[in-house]
Amino acid sequence: MPGGRARAYAGTVSRLYAWIQRHPKLTDSLPAVFLLLSGLGTVAAQDGATTLNRVLVAPLVVAISAPLVIRRRWPIGGFAVASVAAFLGFFGGRIAFNVVDAAFLIYLYTVAAYRPRRWSIPAMLLTVAGALIQLALVKAFNDSTDCDTLATDLQRTQCRQHVGQWGSLGAFNWGTFLVATVFVGGLIGLFWVMGDSMRYRREYYVRLEDRAERLERERDAQAQIAAASERARIARELHDVVAHNVSVMVVQADGATYALDQDPEATRKALLAIAQTGRTALTEMRRMLGVLRSADDAGTYAPQPGIEQLGDLLEQVRSTGLPVTLTVEGVPREMPTGLALAVYRIVQESLTNTRKHGGPDVRASVGLVYIDDSLLLRIVDNGRGEAAPTDGLGHGLVGMRERVAVFGGTLVTGPHVSGGYAVEAILPFPAPDSAGGPDPDGAAGAPAEPQEL
Repeated sequence: MPGGRARAYAGTVSRLYAWIQRHPKLTDSLPAVFLLLSGLGTVAAQDGATTLNRVLVAPLVVAISAPLVIRRRWPIGGFAVASVAAFLGFFGGRIAFNVVDAAFLIYLYTVAAYRPRRWSIPAMLLTVAGALIQLALVKAFNDSTDCDTLATDLQRTQCRQHVGQWGSLGAFNWGTFLVATVFVGGLIGLFWVMGDSMRYRREYYVRLEDRAERLERERDAQAQIAAASERARIARELHDVVAHNVSVMVVQADGATYALDQDPEATRKALLAIAQTGRTALTEMRRMLGVLRSADDAGTYAPQPGIEQLGDLLEQVRSTGLPVTLTVEGVPREMPTGLALAVYRIVQESLTNTRKHGGPDVRASVGLVYIDDSLLLRIVDNGRGEAAPTDGLGHGLVGMRERVAVFGGTLVTGPHVSGGYAVEAILPFPAPDSAGGPDPDGAAGAPAEPQEL
């Protein structure tokens, strides 16, 4: 099939190119050997050259062609060696190198491809100058030649033709010289442009690779940051759920132990409360662990708790023997889900700490104050008034600070001025535009009377 042959041909070309890339010195040796043999052959066949001329010029031919083998590794060095050899060859006799001079096009391409322009442009100018000097020397050599002194008729005929083309010293043919100069200069400029383009493409690909590597590192860093943030969020949720519910279960279990012999009915109620609290904890853990599952495996879970569930939370706390009241001031308004969850968790963690560290006969109050641009959350108890001792990790206060920081708010915790311990959080919560207008009663935006629940 034509398509199969085309693919096979493309595969062969790709393998050949890869082999050439793996063996640069071997591929560079081919033009070096060709130019060396051609140059030595030109020296041997040059008419009118003495044996001394051939002996002196042959090493110069080698010096021009041999550095092609190492041109990729030392482009400036190879070009310099060949330039010195060519300069010496200008004055080494009547032998023009011709084919060997083509090596300078390869050298110039290599310098332009592997070195910046501060090196390649001077190399191009030097190559052009050398070509012009050689053209001038060839012209002067021909003009100073007496064609009648040559040995054979063929040599005399070729000499007269060449002198007729270039003209004599007195009548130099500038047109021919300018045409040759433009041709040689254009050829040299073409090789420089090809080498410079190759250098630009190579640097462009290097920049692309660097950019790809940098983007990959940034992507990995972002993934690590996201994973760490997700782990912190899951740990915070686990702490809030487990710490609160387990503390409730412990208090209920202790009460059931004390009332086991004296009040079986109280024991039964405590055990029922333990069972209900355990079910609630399992429900919240299932909901939270559900986010770790794939979309196909995730089931239907209860919504995240918020302001509406504060009543159930306080009832659960009261069932453990901690009296708590809820006061709402201002005009309640709809709250984002994330902010409502943060309020619920802060209240939950604060009451858990109060129950664990407040001491006997402790009472607590929860206050929600809706301000124009924020929500003030205040939890105060009349307990010991000392910072809650930690287990060495302090996840409770850290979790509350993280939740408040997410919404750009502030959190203040510590002993209250009137005794006990207080947790106060200010959460930015702008009111909608319509909230500022008058209501039907003419009292929109005015604080409502505190509600005792």
